[in-house]
Amino acid sequence: MITEVDGLQAHATTGGISEQDPNQEAVVLIHGAGMDSSVWFLQTRYLAYRGFRVFAVDLPGHGQSNGEALTTITEMANWLSRFLQTAGIERAHLAGHSMGTYVALELAATTPRQVRSLALLGTAPNMPVHPQLLADARDNLPAAAALMTAWSHGNPAHVGLHPTPGLWMLGGARALVERSRPGVLETDFFACANYEGAMAAAGEVTCPSTVIIGASDKMTPPRAGLELAERLQESTVISLANVGHMMMVENPTEVKRILLKAFRST
Repeated sequence: MITEVDGLQAHATTGGISEQDPNQEAVVLIHGAGMDSSVWFLQTRYLAYRGFRVFAVDLPGHGQSNGEALTTITEMANWLSRFLQTAGIERAHLAGHSMGTYVALELAATTPRQVRSLALLGTAPNMPVHPQLLADARDNLPAAAALMTAWSHGNPAHVGLHPTPGLWMLGGARALVERSRPGVLETDFFACANYEGAMAAAGEVTCPSTVIIGASDKMTPPRAGLELAERLQESTVISLANVGHMMMVENPTEVKRILLKAFRST
């Protein structure tokens, strides 16, 4: 789906549904740093054929959305609010991954009327970025993609086991980051590292929330996800064994089931 936000093309995948039912509840999926809507491809279609209008968005400067990458989480949340308005979505279930969890939290805290529920995958009170990874994001994108990919997947992903036969989990993630536009990964990293409002936003969220934790997550460790979940007023925490930060790719079957259950119950 192509729409226009702030005079620029904004893209979202809809799970293969071209004629969406406006009476169905909407689900919006928000990707992480340096990535795009394709990280949700195993959840988008699943949810779209189970009674939801699904929009896996490309944030500005990512995927097929035009414009420059936004420099702060607040700007991203404000953009998402305008996207919902443009797409005719009054209220939506939001699922965010990594950086996308901050975007979802910020929108739910500041504009609660637009949010039915939250699902946060790979989140933490803070997301610092190692100086070497920041430097590589600026000067050596393939190196940054390799380091980011190695750290974001659990051990099983390093020996294959992609849920879709013939695909390579780590190779796909590296290729996705490497094809990001110049400067986008660095901009996203700075936005994550400089965002200090996660815990405050979590305290303002009133809608039901589901926090999905990868038991082997090195980028947002389980204890950090639990700390943020405790700040939410109404939260369910689910830990997935043998997966890291890229849980929706590492264990897509379980993630899509969790999301479906969460969204149907709120």
